[in-house]
Amino acid sequence: MSNHTSLPGHLMVIGAHAGDAENMAGAIVLKHTRAGQRATIVHMTLGEAGHPTLSPEVYAVQRQQEVQESARLMGAQVVWLPYRDGNLPVDEAVKLAVCDLIRQHRPTTILTHWQGSIHKDHSATHDIVRDAIFYAALPSLSRAWPAHPVRQLYFPENWEDMDGWRADIFLDVSAVWEDYLAVLRSHALMRGGVSSFRYLDYYDALGTVRGCRGGFAKAVAVMLPPGGWVRRLDYLPGLEPVAA
Repeated sequence: MSNHTSLPGHLMVIGAHAGDAENMAGAIVLKHTRAGQRATIVHMTLGEAGHPTLSPEVYAVQRQQEVQESARLMGAQVVWLPYRDGNLPVDEAVKLAVCDLIRQHRPTTILTHWQGSIHKDHSATHDIVRDAIFYAALPSLSRAWPAHPVRQLYFPENWEDMDGWRADIFLDVSAVWEDYLAVLRSHALMRGGVSSFRYLDYYDALGTVRGCRGGFAKAVAVMLPPGGWVRRLDYLPGLEPVAA
C-alpha cells in the first residue's frame, strides 16, 4: 500500500508573477497532488503590467481568474499578494509577509525562482523567499503563527532564470504532462498573443529535452540550493555492509 496518505507533505510554489509558478512547477504540483500531497501556489504579483493593450487594473482581474482556474486544475490552493508587477520590494515587511504565509500553511517543501534571472521581480522573489524561510523557522520571532521549519528548498527551471542554474534532479512527469499543458493553456499569456515568447512550445519541448536527459518520456528538472547536493552517508552507495 502507498504511504502517501500516511505521510502527507505540503508543496508550496512561490512565483514572482501569475504564470511563473505554473510554467516552472505546474507539472511538479500535479505529480504530487495526484499522489495525495497538498499544494499551495503563491503569486508575489499578478503580472498585471505585462499586457500590450489592457490596463494593469483590467489585466489584474483577468489574471486573478486565470490563477484560480490553474490552481483548480492542479488541485492546489492559491494566494496572491498585493505587490505591483515590476516593483516588488525587497524589504523586511515583504519578507515577514511571506514568513507568515509559510507559518500559516506549513509547507514541507518550497519551490521558487533561482537568483540568476533577467527579471528583477524573479531575483527579488528569490531573496525574499530565502530570508522568509529563515524567519519562519525562528522560534524567537513572535508572529501570529508559530515557527515552522521548511525541510527542503528547490529551484525549478524558468526560462528567465538560467544564469548559473543547473539541473540537479530529473523528475518523471510523463503521466501528468497533458494536464500540465492544460494548466498552461488556462493562461492567455501561455496561449500566445500577449507576449512574443512561445511559452507552450518552449515548455513542451523542454519536457522532452529533460526527459531525454532523465530517461523518461517527459521530465522536469530542479536545482538544489548551493551546498544542497552534499549527501551524508555511512557508506558509498552500493558498498553498504552485507547483511549477515
